[in-house]
Amino acid sequence: MNAFTRTLKEVRACRACAAHLPLGPRPTVRGLQGARLLIISQAPGTKVHNTGLSFNDRSGDRLRDWLGVDRETFYDEARIAIMGMAFCYPGVDAKGGDLPPRKECAPLWHPRLMPLFSKVELTLHVGSYSINHYLKDRKATLSETVAAWRDYGPKCIPLPHPSWRNTGWLKQNPWFEQELVPALRARVKKLVQR
Repeated sequence: MNAFTRTLKEVRACRACAAHLPLGPRPTVRGLQGARLLIISQAPGTKVHNTGLSFNDRSGDRLRDWLGVDRETFYDEARIAIMGMAFCYPGVDAKGGDLPPRKECAPLWHPRLMPLFSKVELTLHVGSYSINHYLKDRKATLSETVAAWRDYGPKCIPLPHPSWRNTGWLKQNPWFEQELVPALRARVKKLVQR
């Protein structure tokens, strides 16, 4: 068993924060060592927890639209790797939204996983948790950071989370779908066609 396979097996068996997870642990991470696109988001929701399939919800539909890929391509682990800032569903807050990703997860697993995805040419930082963790030169707000997406290339692109909760943000920022999305689709198309 190589280091990549062994590490994925260890991630999927992780129980580090089991006592804090209302539905129990079900670490979700996708990808094969040759993937050229890496998506780092926040944490799985309940639908992802139940199915074990990343972005298997309405936010996934929106993200696939932004990328210009169908479900088959999106879930082709040889092309696209997906991991969260936490790999398990963290639970719900008092307002009915998901809790933030557990803080134990990324420091425990990302440093071990990231070098193993050695063929990745583009990383998408989806949402504020990934952006805040990885983009040390981020702007004051998520909107400003995403608007400055060209400054972070060619290795990464910051994106808002594709949640339905961000529909208002998308309406207030039409440049996102007019400028960033077409450029994103062009980059992704080149990566997934190889």
